Amino acid sequence: MTEQSRRFPEFYVTAPQPCPYLSGRLERKIFTHLTPDKPRSMVDNLLKGGFRRSQNIAYMPYCDGCQACVSVRLVVDAFQPTRSMRRLARRNGDLLTRRVSAMATSEQYALFRDYIAARHSEGGMADMSVFDYSMMVEDSAVDTFITEYRQRPVSHLLSSAVGDLPLVAGVLCDRLSDGISLVYSFYDPELIDRSLGTYIILDHIAYAKAMRLPYVYLGYWIEGSRKMAYKARFMPQERLTRHGWVSVNAP
Repeated sequence: MTEQSRRFPEFYVTAPQPCPYLSGRLERKIFTHLTPDKPRSMVDNLLKGGFRRSQNIAYMPYCDGCQACVSVRLVVDAFQPTRSMRRLARRNGDLLTRRVSAMATSEQYALFRDYIAARHSEGGMADMSVFDYSMMVEDSAVDTFITEYRQRPVSHLLSSAVGDLPLVAGVLCDRLSDGISLVYSFYDPELIDRSLGTYIILDHIAYAKAMRLPYVYLGYWIEGSRKMAYKARFMPQERLTRHGWVSVNAP
């Protein structure tokens, strides 16, 4: 391998396949391998520049005649939660939050399987084995961690070891030089009233602010996709265009 190939990624393009978000459309991706010999700064710039990470692959939509997928990042210092978001944060005040190393556990996998079965049973992750899950969590070329959320006992008089508290949500995250990138989140699908997906984002905005990081990266917002509509509720945000990151202050 030449010095040039170590410093500059080689890109590949996938064959067209049905789009999982917009009916009747085809998707393609451009991707590159994040091998250990690649400079960390190069990997960091890829992930800050619109690429997403899946294990040691960085990918981006590369669809013919479609630009519906738009990278979104939240501006931490400018973010102001809505009244309903503040109520939601109080509702989840009984959750214990822990940032742990990116090591897969059987408990995480069981919750992940419940979430996939309830929310994405027809998606590409439906057949993921425990080995696949372990690779998703542990095979990373960047600084990766998991945030776990556990439910405390109802009575403050009851005490339990952390490991005895039920795991209700988890999210795989990457630490970038200017923010936190949420890679994949999963949670107990029966706890609908907690709106855990929204709470996870609120928690990581607060975490990024405490770490003095300016952004939280949410991945792709897709206009017309109900699955991705929730990302537009977090304002202000920046969206990546051909002219760079552009501020958006309203849905």
